[in-house]
Amino acid sequence: MTFASLLEQLGGLGHFQRLHIIALVTPMLLTASHNLLQNFSAAVPPHHCRLQSMPLSANQMGNFTSETLLQLWVPLDGGHQPERCQQFSQPHWQILEPNETTHNRSTPDTEPCRDGWTYDHSEFEATIVTEWDLVCGSWKLTQMAQSIYMAGVLVGAMVLGSLADRFGRKALLSWSYLQLAVAGTATAFSPNYSSYCVLRFLVGMAVSGIILNCMSLVLEWSPTRTRTITGTLVSYSATLGQILLPGLAYVLPNWRWLQLSLSLPFFAFFCCSWWFAESARWLVLARRPEQAVQVLNRVARINGKKAEGEKLSTEALRSHLQNELAQAPGTPWDLIRTPTIQRISKCLAAVWFATSFAYYGVAMDLQGFGLRAHMLQLLFGIVDIPAKLLSTLGMSRVGRRVAQVATLVLAGLGILANIFVPAEIGALRTTLAVLGKGCLAASFNCIYLYTGELYPTAIRQTGLGVGSTMARVGGIVAPLVKLMGEQMPLAPPIIYGSIPVFSGLVALRLPETRNQPLKDTVEEVENRLAQQPDTDP
Repeated sequence: MTFASLLEQLGGLGHFQRLHIIALVTPMLLTASHNLLQNFSAAVPPHHCRLQSMPLSANQMGNFTSETLLQLWVPLDGGHQPERCQQFSQPHWQILEPNETTHNRSTPDTEPCRDGWTYDHSEFEATIVTEWDLVCGSWKLTQMAQSIYMAGVLVGAMVLGSLADRFGRKALLSWSYLQLAVAGTATAFSPNYSSYCVLRFLVGMAVSGIILNCMSLVLEWSPTRTRTITGTLVSYSATLGQILLPGLAYVLPNWRWLQLSLSLPFFAFFCCSWWFAESARWLVLARRPEQAVQVLNRVARINGKKAEGEKLSTEALRSHLQNELAQAPGTPWDLIRTPTIQRISKCLAAVWFATSFAYYGVAMDLQGFGLRAHMLQLLFGIVDIPAKLLSTLGMSRVGRRVAQVATLVLAGLGILANIFVPAEIGALRTTLAVLGKGCLAASFNCIYLYTGELYPTAIRQTGLGVGSTMARVGGIVAPLVKLMGEQMPLAPPIIYGSIPVFSGLVALRLPETRNQPLKDTVEEVENRLAQQPDTDP
């Protein structure tokens, strides 16, 4: 008897599994919001040089309105709006003179802002940009802050992924809840930019631990026939979090209150995590069959299969799962030790990197499309609903591989198409961006489930951790590529669009896993391909 068969005997997708999945995916609502939080906490409102110490007498200052003073001291940009980073070195008196005399007066030279900036607070009451003046010469620090957060997610994937294979999914998930609660709450009280970045790094680590362990626990407690549905539920919880975020940001326009509201609930999630059940699959492979029997008895009791659970003993479990128990525990080296796993790892690394790279390249540029950030974030969240539904249907009907390839290629083509749309046609540009982002969300929906199915239980968490690591590398690089747009405006969209298309073609080399039971050992994965040579192109 395989472990999948044992799960079916103890109730399949029973009452326990349903409660367990709900308890696991609920925190994902807020976890997903942390990934995109900087769209609002680091939003850049309209601003211009502060008119504080201009060399005018009190009488002169009193004779002019604020609009006139602004025209006297701040030049206009190409869109006839006040320049954000320059001011006149001397008053621009020409605006007060008749048009026919303006040619007799020379235009004053400009210089960088002397006394800071004045910000428009109509949309955002306070952001880290307005609080620490991260504009003009310091504008790159906002992109750097997001890259540092993604670096934290990367380190979390590397460290917490491997530790979960050693100490268990439940323990690392509880720790991640606590770390996010503490670091996220402390971020809301950051006194300066440096402490903000350090704390966001720790939040990123915790987010990675939550996502990886949540997905593993969901997959490893789900029967084979329901894995697609349960895996998609995890993905949809992230979508709902994206839809929730703009509403919270609208109600809480101060970044500190927004940060606090998304962090405090994790103290409650940490306290409730004691109820979670450790993965029985992992307990078996970790040579803890007695604990596995206890957990399975509890599952059977909650599922109304108490009699079947009572029949299960350590000896019976050893007998049923002797193949799994006979295998040595997997190690990270198994990701490259054998030819099939090595090929899978290389292909998945490309897919994870490309999906995250293009996703954050599009999703973190809300202010670049002209709409209010709240509205565009809402559209980006809503489009995920049909996109993930279509990808789920695709995975169920035509297979994981075809769905993965299609979502990546379509996303890349959508991003590339925007290069040929003039900036004046904002509606079409926004539509293409929303569709491209929807395809990338569908790709994420595929890759989490696909990776969990391709790797065996012995190294599944490590494999997910390495895949997530590559995704975070993509998330780190994406904001830095955006900096190239200052000198080469076409470079970022070309790069964001080309890489998903290329990685989609690479994904053609992955084996199909639709309707196949989860494998527990590296040898089973190698044997599966040997027995099914026609599954790969």
